[in-house]
Amino acid sequence: MKKNKKEKTEIRTKNAYNWNKRQLETEILNVFAENSKLILNYRQISKRLNVKGDANQQKINLSLLDLAKEGLLQEVSKGRFIYTVKEVYVTGRVDLTPKGSAYIVSEESEEDIFVSQRNLRHALNDDLVKVYLYARRKGRQPEGEVVEILEKAKDVFVGTVQITKGFAFVLPDSNSMPYDIFLPPKEIKKVEHGFKVLVKISDWPEKAKNPIGEIVEVLGKAGENDTEMHAIMAEFNLPYHFPEKVIADSELIPDNITEEEIAKRRDFRNVTTLTIDPLDAKDFDDALSIKSLGENQWEIGVHIADVSHYVQPGSLIDKEAIRRATSVYLVDRVVPMLPERLSNYICSLRPNEDKLCFSAVFKLNQKAEILDQWFGRTIINSNRRFTYEQAQAIIEGEADELSPEMLTLNDLAQKLRSNRFKAGSIAFDKVEVKFNIDEKGKPLGVYFKESKDSNKLIEEFMLLANKKVAEFIGKPQKGQKTRTFVYRIHDLPNQEKLFAFSHFIERFGHRLNLANEKNIAPSINKLLESVKGKPEQNVVETLAIRSMAKAEYSTDNIGHYGLAFDFYTHFTSPIRRFPDVMVHRLLQCYLDGDASKPKTKFEEWCKISSKQEQMAAKAERESTKYKQVEFMKDKVGKTFDGVISGVTEWGIFVEISEYKTEGLVRMRDLTDDHYFFDEENFCLIGRLYKRKYQLGDKLKVTVTRANLEKKQLDFMIAEMD
Repeated sequence: MKKNKKEKTEIRTKNAYNWNKRQLETEILNVFAENSKLILNYRQISKRLNVKGDANQQKINLSLLDLAKEGLLQEVSKGRFIYTVKEVYVTGRVDLTPKGSAYIVSEESEEDIFVSQRNLRHALNDDLVKVYLYARRKGRQPEGEVVEILEKAKDVFVGTVQITKGFAFVLPDSNSMPYDIFLPPKEIKKVEHGFKVLVKISDWPEKAKNPIGEIVEVLGKAGENDTEMHAIMAEFNLPYHFPEKVIADSELIPDNITEEEIAKRRDFRNVTTLTIDPLDAKDFDDALSIKSLGENQWEIGVHIADVSHYVQPGSLIDKEAIRRATSVYLVDRVVPMLPERLSNYICSLRPNEDKLCFSAVFKLNQKAEILDQWFGRTIINSNRRFTYEQAQAIIEGEADELSPEMLTLNDLAQKLRSNRFKAGSIAFDKVEVKFNIDEKGKPLGVYFKESKDSNKLIEEFMLLANKKVAEFIGKPQKGQKTRTFVYRIHDLPNQEKLFAFSHFIERFGHRLNLANEKNIAPSINKLLESVKGKPEQNVVETLAIRSMAKAEYSTDNIGHYGLAFDFYTHFTSPIRRFPDVMVHRLLQCYLDGDASKPKTKFEEWCKISSKQEQMAAKAERESTKYKQVEFMKDKVGKTFDGVISGVTEWGIFVEISEYKTEGLVRMRDLTDDHYFFDEENFCLIGRLYKRKYQLGDKLKVTVTRANLEKKQLDFMIAEMD
């Protein structure tokens, strides 16, 4: 039977515009957005969408009413609507997912904004972007599209070259870079297959899936120790060698100390002085002196390498130090902030050598109460260089000619520590994973570094000096104005994270007292003490640290929550931290009676230092992860006891108790049930049999894969304990 003309039209229209509800509403909102000042009815909308047929127009009319209920349109009179949503743009940072879509983290939005891969406009992880927000739908996450890249986070990446049949790509190391980078033919000539490189994105055509790159530097063959360590540094934009001009300038710095310079300083060369450092340390930037004043009183000097005497503002070495901001401590090496001539020789407080220092000197009684203090430039000559192990042996009873001095320092340090905890300081003493490595960087064994009394001795006197220097500048005297200074600040804990942490530890029988701010620190200390030696110790300590805010540098003081100090700075490590150099310069300026320095430049340097500190910490963690995977490579197929240390929607992380090495049991390998992620309770739950995998559970796991390229271990569950 022949169809009439009207039926043909409706069939054709239905096939062309058979949108689902969400698609249709999006099309309608786009029409209103383009005609934001017009009042439109369903017929006018249908015409603009080229929709015909009564059924389709009725569908549009119903959608208009629904959109009005959601507040996206306003019905100004029966059947006539106007757009109520103004164009909204926000700026934020891109948090890229491995699949290529992203979430935009913005201070201008309470929630992260989802952006699909096709709407990213080639924005990459951590880029600062301008985002157009789509009209918000009730109960749905905000969505948008990138309209402009305001600031590129990076355009240089680390990866491994893969050459196949004349084509070459660089496969990036980072999981946050989901695109392989295409190398044109001229770039292929610079490198061999399987080599690691630094590659810069030179072009990215609008419709091209992959960016085009040019090789900046060939790092070496993938898998070799030096190549991998350099790659880790480069991944976080941390320099791993000094420019030749900077090294040349450092060689010109004289190492002799003139009589004229000595005359300007307080002389401590005849006072008993010692250093305590790790066995493999070369940059000794702090020393302690001790002198009895009788009547159970002591003069304790905290002597810090006077880097600011040798590194002048505006010099090439100074500019390089600002750029680096910190030394980086990888598993097998130190990448210093200052050239070796300064860090390991001229500035380092080596024994039996005259050295220039900036010092904080305290008069203490036997209760470790401060009776007097002095700050200024000094000259010292260290009597002995102790390792932490040697100092610990003396504290534990081994005889030594400096035993009386060491034991007095330890006694005072313990009293300072006790007083600090009484005032609300939090005791984070997390175990560090260390490696015994051979001359080629191969890990031969794992050991754990724990803080003992010798470590705490040095820590307490450094904290005291940092605190008192900050108070000296930060607390204006009568009639004095506030002066620009560099503070080490630590904000209050994130309340949501703290409550989630408190809820989590209840499963182990622990509780936090969150009734008021004063109770939090003592409650956390009690918890940390109670979990020592227990299976859940590492998980609890890690989550406790994550619930805290990050410490950073700033010229605006808010105090240091973790230490319970109203004023705190970093004064004690100028060889390895640039903020300490700034503090020395400002302190001397104010000791000389000069006016307050302009704030802007110092705040800029504080931001650089905070950022570089975070990058250095990430690089240090990555180097540890690399060595952990390398160490486990010959243990594939072996089974170990472990504890669940993390739970995500893609699986569970398990930490091997023997080595404190973490690996992933992937969701797809949990084949006994279909599991879902219960985010609130940090667990996976089987839909059918209700079996739970939650933080802190003990498991036996078998190592199935050690992926050095991705620094990842894969596990399979062997059995539950």
